Amino acid sequence: MKKKLLLIIGAVTLYSHVWALHVFPECYSDNRYPLVRKPYMELPLGSIKAKGWLLEMLQRQRNGASSQMDVLYPEVMGTRNGWLGGDGDQWERGPYWIDGLLPLAYILDDKEMKEKIQPWIEWSLASQREDGFFGPAKDYSPEFGLQRDNSSDWWPRMVVLKIMQQYYSATGDERVVDFMTKYFRYQLATLPATPLGKWTFWAEFRACDNLQAVYWLYNITGDSFLLDLGKLLHQQSYNFVDMFLNRNDLSRKNSIHCVNLAQGIKEPVIYYQQDPDKKYLAAVKKAFADLRHYNGQPQGMYGGDEGLHGNVPTQGSELCSAVEMMFSLEKMMEITGDLTFADHLEKIAFNALPTQITDDFMHKQYFQQANQVKITRGVHNFYEDAFHDGTDIIFGSLTGYPCCFSNMHQGWPKFTQSLWFATPDQGIAALAYSPSEVTVKAGGGNRIKIVEDTFYPMDDKIQFTVSFPDKADKKKSIEFPFHLRIPGWCEEAVISVNGVRQMTAKGNTVAVLKRAWRNEDRVLLHLPMKVTTSNWFENSVAVERGPLVYGLKMREDWQKKEFPEAEVPRFGKYYYEVTSPDKWNYGILTFDRNKTDEHFSVSIDPEKQKSKYPWNVENAPVRIKVKAKELPYWKLYNEMAGPIPFSTCRSNCPVEEITLIPYGCTTLRISEFPLVHW
Repeated sequence: MKKKLLLIIGAVTLYSHVWALHVFPECYSDNRYPLVRKPYMELPLGSIKAKGWLLEMLQRQRNGASSQMDVLYPEVMGTRNGWLGGDGDQWERGPYWIDGLLPLAYILDDKEMKEKIQPWIEWSLASQREDGFFGPAKDYSPEFGLQRDNSSDWWPRMVVLKIMQQYYSATGDERVVDFMTKYFRYQLATLPATPLGKWTFWAEFRACDNLQAVYWLYNITGDSFLLDLGKLLHQQSYNFVDMFLNRNDLSRKNSIHCVNLAQGIKEPVIYYQQDPDKKYLAAVKKAFADLRHYNGQPQGMYGGDEGLHGNVPTQGSELCSAVEMMFSLEKMMEITGDLTFADHLEKIAFNALPTQITDDFMHKQYFQQANQVKITRGVHNFYEDAFHDGTDIIFGSLTGYPCCFSNMHQGWPKFTQSLWFATPDQGIAALAYSPSEVTVKAGGGNRIKIVEDTFYPMDDKIQFTVSFPDKADKKKSIEFPFHLRIPGWCEEAVISVNGVRQMTAKGNTVAVLKRAWRNEDRVLLHLPMKVTTSNWFENSVAVERGPLVYGLKMREDWQKKEFPEAEVPRFGKYYYEVTSPDKWNYGILTFDRNKTDEHFSVSIDPEKQKSKYPWNVENAPVRIKVKAKELPYWKLYNEMAGPIPFSTCRSNCPVEEITLIPYGCTTLRISEFPLVHW
């Protein structure tokens, strides 16, 4: 029988002609009727494994703070935590930690971490009352001074619902289904009299995390009351559709809390599954456009410290916002198939996330800056800076608010879990790219393994090797479609199979290879990366190449300092300041936007490219050289880069050649550059 090769190029549509429930009765299910069908279906936790630099990242996370928060932060994460039955913190901190630790443990198949997670699962399950309510009897948070008996703050329970979803995905423990069914019945009965905003406003802004769990359970049980609960949760949720479409709030500073926005931006898309009105999708698309225009920064984030704070490149961007925005993008691309969400996800993951956590995954920066030339304790132009005694920008554990120390653990594991998806046509989809491997059922229920070998995003080539773990006769073939996302920044991708060029594909499309695959077939995806520039605050420019933003390379002097004894309970024992002897106040010489290759010179170090950990100045494998001039009048202000000169400006200084490296490899940097005349 001749090998059949069908090549399809096109954007993925929202609707499929086949119900995935029928296609994959034994493994993957799409939305049940009447929910809108999804183009991509999440795989069971543990199906996707990290390789290469991504595996190194997860292992550093395990060896760092992620596996030992109970030791590093015992007053909150230790045995006294309310989610272990203790009298300590009974709010979000403990669940935040487990929400990231659990996927990390199952992706790495780490026995010790799994054992550390299990008491949290068991206590939560055992805490459920007859009426379905669960969790601590009080709401106590030392940070906010909350102390309420017999309350039912909905917000921290939303984080636990996310934990239970992942636990069920990894283990199939049926207790989770009963547990969540009882709780959702309790919610449906109780919310009319005790709405989401009864105790705190957090639940109103973050109701989408509750809502997505309701739809997840509906797809398992088909219980119709869950759709009634879905409508009720949406009605009581903050009205993001009105905010995005009618009020133009994203143009106003301090109109919304930065993390509430990162989590809540997905609510219209989550609810769209039940009410397929295009206004929900339009609202979110407008929100991202407005967020970019009024508050955006090149690394994919926005000025929000903690209120929304405009697009000045020295305004802080919170770590919690980064990991929560990643999760929102992951869910939205699964539901809509909109490839711009995948592009945005990679931009945050490869730029904002690596720079905000230390290489050993032990310390974090509460706020990062797009233009960050000095990291010292002191007053900056942040909304929360005075309240935190100038600790918002320094690297520490409990500096700023400790919420990010608890919440940062979900970023990389959930990104890993979102690299691969099943598709309704019995196929496999690669939506984000990093070294990994996946084992998935496709092509009529056959078990397929695909290994992804790549140095991406530090390289433009990705190789996939297809194999059949269970097939005794390796010479036989299995037919299934293999979906490959072509990023929007790529003008034209080239795809080869077994060394033979098969097709080209334009950016912002999905290329689908449907063929009779043989064991050890190899697919090479080439995504040529050109240097481009984008415009930002005061007509400044950012330099980009593929999914990476580039920043000025600066030497780093890390100084470890101790907190005074009186501050130790609040901020931890010590922190790090980072300074540099290098000049930073450069403007890039004006250039022809149509001839960037003539103005920017790219060099790649093959040995550093192979490094297991490229995310620091020393290991940065890609460098871009560009001509620039120093701007002597651009000086420090409040221990940070002062107001950026408007482009195009002038300087009498001599022309120099400066070096740019990937933003995610930097700690100190300029990433928004003024343009300067020759």
